[in-house]
Amino acid sequence: MRDDSVRSIQVRLFTLLLRAFIAVVLLTLGIVFALTTYFLATPTRFNPPERISIVTRLETFYLARGGWGGVKVLLPLKQHPDDFFWENAILVDPDGRVLIDRGKADSPLVGRPYAPPAESRVVPLFANDKPIGTLIFDYTYIPRQVNSALGFLAPLGIISLPLALLTILIGILLVRRMVNPLAQVIAAARAVAAGDLSTRVPVSGPDDLRALSDSFNHMTETLERNNQERRDMLADIAHELRTPLTIMRGRLEGIVDGIYPASAEQITPALEETYLLERLVEDLRLLTLAESRQLHFEKMDVDLNELARRVIDMFQAEAEEKHISLAAQLPETEAVVSADPQRTGQVIGNLVSNAIRYTPEGGRVWIVVEKDAGGVTLSVNDNGPGVPPEDLPRIFNRFWREEKSRSRASGGAGLGLAIARQLVEAQGGQISARNLPDGGLQVICWFEG
Repeated sequence: MRDDSVRSIQVRLFTLLLRAFIAVVLLTLGIVFALTTYFLATPTRFNPPERISIVTRLETFYLARGGWGGVKVLLPLKQHPDDFFWENAILVDPDGRVLIDRGKADSPLVGRPYAPPAESRVVPLFANDKPIGTLIFDYTYIPRQVNSALGFLAPLGIISLPLALLTILIGILLVRRMVNPLAQVIAAARAVAAGDLSTRVPVSGPDDLRALSDSFNHMTETLERNNQERRDMLADIAHELRTPLTIMRGRLEGIVDGIYPASAEQITPALEETYLLERLVEDLRLLTLAESRQLHFEKMDVDLNELARRVIDMFQAEAEEKHISLAAQLPETEAVVSADPQRTGQVIGNLVSNAIRYTPEGGRVWIVVEKDAGGVTLSVNDNGPGVPPEDLPRIFNRFWREEKSRSRASGGAGLGLAIARQLVEAQGGQISARNLPDGGLQVICWFEG
């Protein structure tokens, strides 16, 4: 079906471009013909083709005689090739009176004023740069200059025709080289518009069309990936919401049915699930605002050393409960960056919480702050199991967890690192992750100083 669409588009584009090319060739020939005819046949005193033959003879006669007296002597010269002019011409003097009427010197019009019709062709006569009369041709007359122009253009047309055909042939080859890739892109765009995001186009043709094909393929890959991420996100959200809602529903239905007493002991688990839902919804809202760049940041000078100390104090009890060592390696001087203190503290907190969650009991989590020429680097490290190398590029994706079956208590909803990435990048920073040589994961954040 798509092949038929491509062929249809190719035919339309090829026909359109071929018509345009032929039109340009014909228009060029027409313009050349028209301009040549105009300059050869325009009646001006400065146009040499127009001033030869009968016009030159009349002006020479006037100069020799000092006037038009005896002009009829020019009529019997039948042997001259221009004598047929008189059959279509009227000669008038400077006052507009007829001297010769269509080859006759005794016509009733001779000696009378004559106003040429609008469709007549008028050729002025001059002697010593002064007007001496006018030669008027009937509108049916085709001057010899026009015939000369046609004769001049005939060989030009004979030469131009094969050149035009050769040019059209070359144009056809060039058009085909451009039409086929362009038709592929148009057909693929229609397929994408119809919902087939797996569509790709072969990269071929000139450099510009190859760049267009590459850009189109990159666009469809991005759309397909985003669409899949959207589907996965919706499925993950449904999964994350279903568990607490199921617990709440079962607990409340048991109380309503009298299976459980309406005591604090029975209601507290349901209340804890509402807290979990609230946190999940708030994380989703924050992540959406950050991804759409609608989250407001109040940047100011922030000391990352101070933020690191606060986060350690905040999570110290949780770390001690799991017998995890939580510490910081900070420079002696302030590590000041331009950032939002609340959002930056939230980033560090998410990273430390994630490290504690995946570090086994008796493990170690530590924060390292280092200053460099352009800013400050803060890394959160642990000596846990780390992340498989093939999964490292995905750990900042929404709802990603190394083990999908991991419980919420140990694995969380999978939004902490995604939120951290958005909050860091929205402030002009950079975030990355790598496995430590001795085991464990290191998440590195860089902030501009």
